[in-house]
Amino acid sequence: MKSNIIRPVLGIILLFIVSGCKSTEVAEAETPEEIFSNSQGQGPALEIEFTRGEAHNHPLMAIWIEDMDNNYVQTLYVAESLGKGIFQHGDATTGKWLPAEIRRPAALPVWSHSRGVKEPDGLFVPIPEHAIPDAYTGATPSRSFLLRTKLDKPGLDRFYLLFEINQTWDWNEYWTNNKYPNDNIYKTSCQPSLVYRAMVDLNDNTRETKLEPIGRGHHSGKDGEIYTDHNETMTTAFNITRSILVKEPE
Repeated sequence: MKSNIIRPVLGIILLFIVSGCKSTEVAEAETPEEIFSNSQGQGPALEIEFTRGEAHNHPLMAIWIEDMDNNYVQTLYVAESLGKGIFQHGDATTGKWLPAEIRRPAALPVWSHSRGVKEPDGLFVPIPEHAIPDAYTGATPSRSFLLRTKLDKPGLDRFYLLFEINQTWDWNEYWTNNKYPNDNIYKTSCQPSLVYRAMVDLNDNTRETKLEPIGRGHHSGKDGEIYTDHNETMTTAFNITRSILVKEPE
């Protein structure tokens, strides 16, 4: 296992050039990409409809379930790069992008700490040897999407569905690139992750529930706390998404 937290500065600069932080023109009637996870699950089926906003530019995201006491139950979906520990655009030292193992603890810290799996290097993000199974991972969708998924097991009728999202290079007046000059982990996150949540009750007649933002993750991924100063410090991060809905299929 590689001990480096981040690849050389050259890779960061090239990633900035490639990705940038441009806003995206989003068609009002954009057809969402249909994706699937955990198709072999034995529990209730769910649909999560994500509509991207104008600031959407290849964010990382995770979707998971917690019980009514806020205990982690299971992951429904996580971006493959973070779930596997291998980023396809991870190493540019040869002059072209190659896959490489990268540690990104600031990317989705609430999800990663919620799992409670601590790796040998002390971080809570998966390493390739302990990768999240294929059933729960996928490439980051490039546009709005509809995720069709299932819980692992039956029996859980009331729970929280959480959605964490983070997009690098989205500095703002509060989260500046020199806010923590000696923290290279923070510099892979910029504005921290945002966490959205909805309570789902499969026994009521509500077929569709909107997820609402409840806080942000730690700027450097040092813990899994949800910080509630998000309305004061986060700006364009709120525009990565236009809406997130959880639905019970007909």
